[in-house]
Amino acid sequence: MERSPRLLLLLFLLLLLLLFSAAAAPGRPCGPAGLSRDTVLGRPGANVTLTCQDEGLANVTVSWQVEERGTAAVGGRRRQLAEGNTLLLRRLRYEDSGRYSCYVGGQPLRSLRLLVEEPPETPRVSCYRRSHDKDVLCEWPLRVKPSPGTRAMLWVKQRFVVENATEQRCRYFSKARKFVCRVKVPPGADDTKPLVVSTCVNNGAGSSAGEDRIITLSSVLKPDPPINVTVEALEKAPQRLRVNWSYPSSWDPRFYWLRFQVRYRPEPAQTFAEVDQVTTTWLDIRDAWRGTRHVVQVRAQEEFGHGAWSEWSREAVGIPWTDPRDLTSEMGPFSSQFPMEDGTYGVTLPPELFGEDAADGAGGAIVEASARSMASPYAFLVAGGSLLLGIALFVGIVVRYRQTWRTGRQRAAKPEGEGQHMLVPLGPPSPPLSETPLLPPPGPLAPGALHVTNLDYFFSEQ
Repeated sequence: MERSPRLLLLLFLLLLLLLFSAAAAPGRPCGPAGLSRDTVLGRPGANVTLTCQDEGLANVTVSWQVEERGTAAVGGRRRQLAEGNTLLLRRLRYEDSGRYSCYVGGQPLRSLRLLVEEPPETPRVSCYRRSHDKDVLCEWPLRVKPSPGTRAMLWVKQRFVVENATEQRCRYFSKARKFVCRVKVPPGADDTKPLVVSTCVNNGAGSSAGEDRIITLSSVLKPDPPINVTVEALEKAPQRLRVNWSYPSSWDPRFYWLRFQVRYRPEPAQTFAEVDQVTTTWLDIRDAWRGTRHVVQVRAQEEFGHGAWSEWSREAVGIPWTDPRDLTSEMGPFSSQFPMEDGTYGVTLPPELFGEDAADGAGGAIVEASARSMASPYAFLVAGGSLLLGIALFVGIVVRYRQTWRTGRQRAAKPEGEGQHMLVPLGPPSPPLSETPLLPPPGPLAPGALHVTNLDYFFSEQ
């Protein structure tokens, strides 16, 4: 009785293991196509020998014929080959595949099917979805063209769910040299549920299974590149370009939006400048090179960053507006700006200014410039006015400080006590207010008597 719980637990764990194995196993086994006993397999470029009878026939003539591919079903013509009990075929090609028969006196003795095929390449599948309302496309490229009898299959099932996998037949596109499989997405499918994608390629020479891929419908979003990309010059703006583009036809902007990335470069440069997080279908480039041809490309991604970026659009070119009176046009086709390693721009001078150095292949000397581009006249006016105002303030401060400094120096140079005068009263001390009459004593005074007395007293004190 004590072993019953342990036994039940062991059976439960075993059942879980079986369910997990069934859920994680690929949808279908991948094996080579079955070959009949009368089939001879040969690889392209190799030699193969067909034998009519294991024991040689004496004193008889053995002839060989081959049915051309595609004509056996309609009773097509046969092509006569060499005679002998063995038939040697050198440097096989795919066109050599067919049914070979040997005859003696017009009577067939043996018929062999020759299959010229190469073992298939291992598929490395990648899946993408062009928009939220489109099916999923899975594809993988091939290095060489597959054999005519090669078949490719794909299976899709939900992860950790025991259910039958959906089987899809893949199609080979010769121009693109890749297999493409379409996985139908039912309406209202959950974009977050993980799906397991399995692939298998087989033919008469063998089979090859690809590594299982785990995807979600949202993670494989990859829009088509934007279309109708144009670059226009803006009048009286020698350093600006207007870039316009449109949504791809496979994406409906009424329900889901895209965000864009724009990259551009002047044709002398090799690296691109990029602008991210563009939500409109236009962009103004404000640091274009004057009179220089620019290359612009745009790509798109789902607005919330789900999935991958699209491929870059086709290149569009444009040149900023040029003033016919601009004197810089006399410099010739040489650009006045050059990209530096630190991200700034320099100035490239024309080679005729350097004489023999230019003829020796030195090209134009590069003078480093800290400015990214040439400023407009308004910027020069503002900068000049600010500079003059600063100089005027500085001169005023210096003059004021100099006057203060001179005054302090003169005061410090005088001896102690010089310039200090003792206040001397003009008359004797006044009596208290109570002893002084409010009215002067009667009697006239001689004119000027008080003044003389006061002056005599002042000079006597001196």
